Amino acid sequence: MAEEVWVGTWRPHRPRGPIMALYSSPGPKYLIPPTTGFVKHTPTKLRAPAYSFRGAPMLLAENCSPGPRYSVNPKTLRTGKDLGPAYSILGRYHTKTIRTPGPGDYFPEKSTKYVFDSAPSHSISARTKTFRVDSTPGPAAYMLPVVMGPHTVGKSSQPSFSIKGRSKLGSFSDDLHKTPGPAAYRQTDVQVTKFKAPQYTMAARVEPPGDKTLKPGPGAHSPEKVTVTKPCAPVVTFGVKHSDYMTPLVVDVE
Repeated sequence: MAEEVWVGTWRPHRPRGPIMALYSSPGPKYLIPPTTGFVKHTPTKLRAPAYSFRGAPMLLAENCSPGPRYSVNPKTLRTGKDLGPAYSILGRYHTKTIRTPGPGDYFPEKSTKYVFDSAPSHSISARTKTFRVDSTPGPAAYMLPVVMGPHTVGKSSQPSFSIKGRSKLGSFSDDLHKTPGPAAYRQTDVQVTKFKAPQYTMAARVEPPGDKTLKPGPGAHSPEKVTVTKPCAPVVTFGVKHSDYMTPLVVDVE
C-alpha cells in the first residue's frame, strides 16, 4: 500500500545541495542592492534618470493680476520686440574733432630694447657743468713706478745691458781710399748697346676732311606725303556754304 502513494520513480532522498527553504533565515533579499529605484541602487548596473512629482501649486488670489484684458502687442516677446530693422532720419551729430596720432607718428623699430631682452648698453654724454670746478685728480694724475729696468722702486732688478750704436770710424764700412762705389756711376740705357724695341705713341684723333654742314636725318623726311610719283587717294575739302537766295558776285571782264 505504501508504494501506491508515490507517483512515478521519484522517492524521498537527501538533497544534494543546500536549499534555502529548509532554513528559517529571510534569504538573500538583504544582501544584493536593488536594481530599481534611485536610492541605494546597485553600483554594478546603470541607473536610469528618476523624476519626482511636485505638489499642486498654491492657488493665487483672484485680484493679484488683471488677466488678459489688456491688448498687448503680439510682436512683444519676453526678450523684447520682434521687429525688422527700422531706420529713422535724424540730424547730423556734432562730434568734437580730436587730433590723434597716425601710424606714421610711431616708431616700432625703436621699441626692440623695451620688448625683448637686450644686453646692457652705455652711452657717452657730455661733460657736466661741475666738471670745471671739480678739483679731484683723475687716474692720469698718478704715475706708477716702473717695474722693468734698473730704476725699479722697492724691487730688486736684474743686471741690464745697453746696445750702443756702431761706430763708423775704423769699421769695415770705413772707406779708407775714398773710392766711388757702384752707385756713383750712371746706368747706361740698354737700348744704346742692344736692339731697340718698338715704341708706340698715343696721338689725338685725326678727323678726315669733309663737309661739316648739318644734313637732314631720316626723321626729317615724310615719304607718306609724296604724291608726285605715286597715286594719291581722293581728298575732300570743306568749302564755304553759299545761300540760295544770295546773288552771286558777277564781274564783267571786257
